[in-house]
Amino acid sequence: MKEDYYEILGVGKNASATEIKKAYRKKALEYHPDKNPGDAKAEEMFKKAAEAYEVLSDPNKKSRYDQFGHAAFEGGGGFGGGGMNMEDIFSQFGDIFGGAFGGGGFGGFGGFGGGQRRVKGSNLRIRVNLTLDEVANGVEKKVKVRRKIQADGVTYKTCSTCNGQGQVTKVTNTILGRMQTAATCSTCSGSGQILDKRPSDADAQGLRVAEETVSIKIPAGVESGMQLKVPGKGNEAPGNGIAGDLLVAIETKDHSTLKREGDNLHYDLYISISEAVLGTSKEIDAVGGKVRIKLEPGIQSGKILRLRGKGITSLNGYGSGDLLVHVNVWTPKELNKEQREFFERMNGDGNFEPKPEKSDKSFFEKVKDMFS
Repeated sequence: MKEDYYEILGVGKNASATEIKKAYRKKALEYHPDKNPGDAKAEEMFKKAAEAYEVLSDPNKKSRYDQFGHAAFEGGGGFGGGGMNMEDIFSQFGDIFGGAFGGGGFGGFGGFGGGQRRVKGSNLRIRVNLTLDEVANGVEKKVKVRRKIQADGVTYKTCSTCNGQGQVTKVTNTILGRMQTAATCSTCSGSGQILDKRPSDADAQGLRVAEETVSIKIPAGVESGMQLKVPGKGNEAPGNGIAGDLLVAIETKDHSTLKREGDNLHYDLYISISEAVLGTSKEIDAVGGKVRIKLEPGIQSGKILRLRGKGITSLNGYGSGDLLVHVNVWTPKELNKEQREFFERMNGDGNFEPKPEKSDKSFFEKVKDMFS
């Protein structure tokens, strides 16, 4: 089981954004590769701290994590966390360290810190529509994606502007003296490389568009508005860059009879007066197919029948919700002569007078039970 992100950083769940950032900086400085050369365990802890910070520093991701735990980030890389590599960490969180390592954020590890950096390709975004059955059980979707990849036969050479460093140094004379600043090389966009040989099917960066089938594992319990991330399936970057990610926006289709509320499902069942009086059995919709339920004689309108475990599988892995069947007795608006005469005879019959029992809950009690 994956470690808790709060425990990794050593903070409580009510920690502020400033406290989370401070805790991450402390952990990252402790396990930084420059301080622990060749230490695989320190590198792993460094990655774990960065992964935890990536989630907890983002209000949206933090909210998802607080609600669903690590399950919120499952399925092809998750909703934003997990699987971070050193290049991701250095490019995203280098500013956290200030001048702690050589005055340039990171120094000496993998060519980072004022040196060449690996450019990351742009992300791609798609939408995936899911049925209620797919949401309830999880599904693996195969989608066709048009993404940029490096063309066959393309070669690169060292950028002459920055000499492969990815950055250029500028010296400016000010009233306070000479000030030196480093900026990303505009010629190579920081990659340290420029195009050498370009095939006819490649663009100015040596990339071409190709169609690829990508498999996306979608966990059970997702909701509309959630976003999954498939690492490395976005556009590739030129040279030795890192491919971007494929961001998958989840949309769910409405079911004709079942309504979702969290992990629970609701079904409105309408029965006749005679069925309510005599009792009956009914076949109703449920995820995965039909189910048959029995209605006892004398069932009251507003009765809620709970079919445990027949709802949506919880995204956090804690079982499944329930299917709540709302019984509604249908009162006819028009009667023929014989039907009217029958009800007129029963109008004064004591057996037809309302006699609610203590077990018959009020509307407000039923609503309270539903949300408890």
